[in-house]
Order: sequence, then structure tokens, then C-alpha cells
Amino acid sequence: MAKTMRTGWAALAFLVSVSATTLANAQAPAGDAAAAASASSAAAPADPNATFPFTNGSAQDGATKAAVCTACHGPNGNSTNAEWPKLAGQSAVYIAEQLRLFKSGVRASPIMKPMVAQLSEKDISDLAVYYEAQTPVGLEADPSYWKGGQALYLRGDRSRDIPACVACHGPGGRGNLAAGYPALRAQQSVYVVKQLTDYASGARYQGASNPAQASRNGMMMLTLAKRLSQTDMRDLASYVQGLR
Repeated sequence: MAKTMRTGWAALAFLVSVSATTLANAQAPAGDAAAAASASSAAAPADPNATFPFTNGSAQDGATKAAVCTACHGPNGNSTNAEWPKLAGQSAVYIAEQLRLFKSGVRASPIMKPMVAQLSEKDISDLAVYYEAQTPVGLEADPSYWKGGQALYLRGDRSRDIPACVACHGPGGRGNLAAGYPALRAQQSVYVVKQLTDYASGARYQGASNPAQASRNGMMMLTLAKRLSQTDMRDLASYVQGLR
């Protein structure tokens, strides 16, 4: 665990190297003002995930296969139900990993289990690259909570050994494809709170014999989520919901 936390705090150095422009864009969620969102889109660099393309699938084939997913995850992966995650713009590597975990039963879900049971590896890859290619849209940050979430996301809390979320998930919440960190931007806040709660309780990968090893970054989140209060989770969820 000490090694994990040293890695987390060392990653804070990343924040120092981020340009002032990019950081300013990250600090203005969609809920702050529509103009801020537009400025962020114009000034932000190309999606870092594009540097590491997931080449094992076809977005065109995935579009056809995603038709059945639309009922829950919305058109183009933009869910309108607060309890179901947005998939638009999510890392293809992360989506593929999670679909495999649902299929194996490591990540238990009575809804997802039958949906993924017959998926081939080609199906999983096609769906993953299709959703990564979509643009996330959705709700704004709650003005009552996002500033508290911003502070934790950008700076963490050294007194509680909570590193900044930005170190792994990026200034704009776009994640890191190479490292397998998921995108968080525009994600439903209710869904984010549920996942953080499940990480903290161990329910996220309850079908695994060793939940800490269920996913490539599982141990990190299982550890850090336990250090977050319900207020922290609410504030962070509001902040990332407003990121674009």
C-alpha cells in the first residue's frame, strides 16, 4: 500500500506540469457556464486516447451491435437514466475489460450478465471502439457541490492520503488509455457515487476470488474509495458530471 500511495503522490507532480490553460479548462465544468464548455472544447488538446488506438475492433460493426445497448445506455452511448453509465467517449480498453469481467461473472450484474453472455471477443472489440468514438453529452455539474469535488479531483487531500484524481483520469476527465484508467467526463453523478460506494464496500468485483486483482487498477480504487466520505463521493461525482 505504501508503494501505491507513493505512486499516487508522485503523480501529483503531473498537475504541476499541466499548462495553465488546460488546468483552467478543467476547473470549469459544464454547469459553470455554457461558454466555458465551448472555450474548453476549443482550447483543449486532442484526446490523449487517440494516441493509443485500440485496433482490434470496427466502430462501424460496433454501431450495429450497439443497437441492443441503446435501451439502457442511450443513443450513441449517452444514457439519460442516472443509474446507467454513459459509454460515449469511454476508453475502448476499459470497456473491453469491463465487458469481459461482466461475462466471467467477476463483476456481478443481473442485467449485464445475460447481455454479454454470447458476446465474442470480436463483438467486445467492436462495441469498445464504437463507444470510444462517440461524444459524451449530458447533465451539468450541480452548482451546490462541484467546487468541493473540484478541490479533491485536482489536489486530493494529503491529510487523508487521497491523491488527486487528475493524476490518473486527466485534467478533462478523459482518462488514460495506455494505463487503463477510465474516462469520467460527463458521467452520471448517481452512477459515479454508486461505483465509488461499491469500491469502498468491495461489492464492485464481488464475483472475484481476489477483488483487488480483478482489474488492472482494482487495488488502487478499492483502497482509495475507503478514504472517501459520502460527501466526498457526492462532490466528486457532481464535478465529473460537468466535465467535457
